[in-house]
Amino acid sequence: MIYAVHINVMPLKELLDPQGKAVMSGLSNLGLKGVEDVRIGKHITLQVEAASKEEARKIAEEASQKLLANQVMEYFEITVN
Repeated sequence: MIYAVHINVMPLKELLDPQGKAVMSGLSNLGLKGVEDVRIGKHITLQVEAASKEEARKIAEEASQKLLANQVMEYFEITVN
């Protein structure tokens, strides 16, 4: 079966996000008020062939740990559909 796997990779909350700060400043310069914080990350979609949702999640987890996320600076969340 083919599963659509969505992986969100974000900077750790404890770390400064320079891209997010730049966007926050830009929004303020445009007069857009009310935005409290901006964090910039990556959204990755995989089409995974697997026998079950659990197997698809394991494949995505391994891909995230080994390649897609730098676990020193980022965390990831996986959704399997």
